[in-house]
Amino acid sequence: MLPGMAAKPLVAIIGAGNFGAALAVSLKRVGYRIEAVIARSGGASLKKGTSLAKEIGARALTDPAALQAHLIWFCVPDGEIARAARALARTLEWKGRVALHSSGALTSDELGALRGRGAAVASVHPLMTFVRGSRPPLAGVPFALEGDAAAVRLARRVIADVGGHAYPIRKRDKAGYHAWGTFASPLFTALLATTEQVAELAGVKRKDAKRRMIPILLQTLANYAAFDSGDAFSGPIIRGDVDTVKRHLQVLRSVPAARDVYSALARAALRYLPAKKKSALKRVLKGEAH
Repeated sequence: MLPGMAAKPLVAIIGAGNFGAALAVSLKRVGYRIEAVIARSGGASLKKGTSLAKEIGARALTDPAALQAHLIWFCVPDGEIARAARALARTLEWKGRVALHSSGALTSDELGALRGRGAAVASVHPLMTFVRGSRPPLAGVPFALEGDAAAVRLARRVIADVGGHAYPIRKRDKAGYHAWGTFASPLFTALLATTEQVAELAGVKRKDAKRRMIPILLQTLANYAAFDSGDAFSGPIIRGDVDTVKRHLQVLRSVPAARDVYSALARAALRYLPAKKKSALKRVLKGEAH
């Protein structure tokens, strides 16, 4: 934290998207005062900003020139962070302030325009998914931090206040970190969407498939949480059931995208997880078996 800054500094949030809304509500719940939600003028952005500001007892602003907040948190899409920082660099006095952004892939250097004006800056990314209509609590969420020492110190305090867990990350590791997070949630969702398509090969409608899959999905996650990945693994590959894998590949010919996903994940299973008859299974996946 910077000298003279309150333990819970006045906060401004730039952007009222899914994460910005979850962050604002979590901060208010633990006693932070949100001065303003900054939104673009007009359209859906201002409408969401106004609604969120009303909910948390803040102001919705399109012109932040008179902003008093000491902590300014950028919750905008990755491609807008540097542009927004450059715009605000000319608008406010930045000495004594902390600026954070929450991109998983980009470093604190996106806020370089503010650093150059005297702000302490950091990237602070929650390893959590935020979608419309859902505001998961930040308690228990891991956050990856990198940036200026003063900004990181303040971010750690804020994360502890909302019940999260702070972890350092190096700038050079952020792309890999974000790829990891993408596997853990967005691509996992893509896998589930693909699974719904495969259910139709069994004569099960997508809506019914989703309902029927929930118990096995929950148990799979429970197994993964309780055991290492090898002990949580089941099915034809761990058993070395070559004929069953052949049947799967045959029926999946009518859904080529799903067949590609199956083959890729099966190859990953042979590489990272226990399996019997690995050589035979590899030949099947390569199309070498007859």
